[in-house]
Amino acid sequence: MKFIKFLLIVFITLTSPIKADLNKNLINELKKGDKVIYIRHAYAPGGGDPDNFDINDCDTQRNLNYSGKLQAKNIGNFFKNNEIPIHRVISSEWCRCKETAFLSFNKFETKNFLNSFYSSKFSKNKIKQIKELKKYIEESQNEGNLVLITHYVVISEVLGYVPTSGEIIISNKDFKIIGNIKIGY
Repeated sequence: MKFIKFLLIVFITLTSPIKADLNKNLINELKKGDKVIYIRHAYAPGGGDPDNFDINDCDTQRNLNYSGKLQAKNIGNFFKNNEIPIHRVISSEWCRCKETAFLSFNKFETKNFLNSFYSSKFSKNKIKQIKELKKYIEESQNEGNLVLITHYVVISEVLGYVPTSGEIIISNKDFKIIGNIKIGY
């Protein structure tokens, strides 16, 4: 047992500087601009949306709890503290995404191509949304960092990666993942 604890301590000690270097390199890439920054909305307990879901009524949706709100603020602090320039912030129309955008960046706009298509109610929109999202990104060349606050289904469809709540995934405009950063609450 002592040997396992020793190995764990050695592993943590050796990997922490590596992780810090990777994050520093990623932050330097973000400072250069012209990246697509996908953010899965901050923590909202549960899965999917209630049967009475109404896109215009946040009371009918799964929303951020206290931890999620704190995580959203931490996302904003990450960008602010690292002086990462943001050209535009776009959010899904779902309330948990809009609240993440507001608490993280204050100013944002919404686009329905970032909406969830997780439930059968919205699954028919998937192909159209992904096509519109890809077209939007292609047309936004050389405009600086673009932040997209959305849902895991959108991110996994476009990048082939399943993020955790509040996770930041950075790609180039050709949809190649450059790296990711997990923000806690």
